[in-house]
Amino acid sequence: MKVMLRQNSAGQLLVYVAKKDLEEEVVSQTEGSEGKIFTLANGWELAIPDLSEPLQLPQTVEAKRLS
Repeated sequence: MKVMLRQNSAGQLLVYVAKKDLEEEVVSQTEGSEGKIFTLANGWELAIPDLSEPLQLPQTVEAKRLS
């Protein structure tokens, strides 16, 4: 699924999922076998492969929902 990564005014990383009309804060980030794994405030885990460092925000990327 396509998601948009951006920062809010407080500097917190946000993920927006257009198909679900969902915007949540990222509460943790880890590295996994499928790339960078973001855990959202609602409990979702999204794997984003090939994410460049440092993050260029805002950007739209392909993500896979793990849970």
